Amino acid sequence: MISFSTINVKPLSGYVEAEIDGINLKKISKKQFEEIKIAFGEYGVIFFRNQSLSPQEEITFAEYWGNININRFFSNLEGYPKIALVSKEPNQKKNIGGAWHTDHTYDLEPAMGSNLFAHQVPKNGGDTMFSTMYAAYETLSDGLKDTLKNLYGRHSSRHVFGKSRAERNDDTVGRIINSDLANHDTIHPVIITHPDTGRKAFFVNPTFTLGFQGWSDEVSKSLLQYLYSHATKPEFTCRFKWEEGSVAFWDNRSTWHLAVNDYHGKKRLMHRITIDGTRLT
Repeated sequence: MISFSTINVKPLSGYVEAEIDGINLKKISKKQFEEIKIAFGEYGVIFFRNQSLSPQEEITFAEYWGNININRFFSNLEGYPKIALVSKEPNQKKNIGGAWHTDHTYDLEPAMGSNLFAHQVPKNGGDTMFSTMYAAYETLSDGLKDTLKNLYGRHSSRHVFGKSRAERNDDTVGRIINSDLANHDTIHPVIITHPDTGRKAFFVNPTFTLGFQGWSDEVSKSLLQYLYSHATKPEFTCRFKWEEGSVAFWDNRSTWHLAVNDYHGKKRLMHRITIDGTRLT
């Protein structure tokens, strides 16, 4: 059991997520940040409540973790290109991030993590679910682990943010932008060794992974569907209820997330800042 001296850490499930109390993100000491990083590595997703941050203070907190990746496909907060808007108006039906995924796996150097700051949330609904890819990997049979260790996944942004999505002309128009920039295809190991923790984890996801390198999409489908079903077993997941002033920071290398779209007729406004990562092995 990890002990902390400057922060209070409350795990929210058996495998993933913890809420951190007793801290003001405007003023973080060196020791506090060291302990926050330990909690982040252990739980994959960390949450803070009752935070009141200006846009610049949101950026300052994000920059503790690394360089900010300016999102190519989300509209941004006016005057703050580093802050992407994740929003849904009362008259809109489709939300952003409504299927299991992890961010930026279509990039050669996938995002290290993502911050989400809650500015306006419905009284009920609009939760976010998370799942741990550590436990998903660790609970596989030895034979399947042996099969997966030599496989590589094909990831793409084209089918999610590209021309085909833009042509559907759904109500994400204006929230999802720059379809001409969705030309990213890359290959990553199906099983990665996390660069910070050294633990092994799945690195495929239902949104951006098309199939396995050297396999057709059709042949890949059955194995991928098995992995996706396994990775979202209830015991590997947790559900976070947002409040205004809540902040989440998740590890894109060891977790998936899904924004629950159950609040039609209500507004939800979040600020997202993504942190650059490195190539994974």
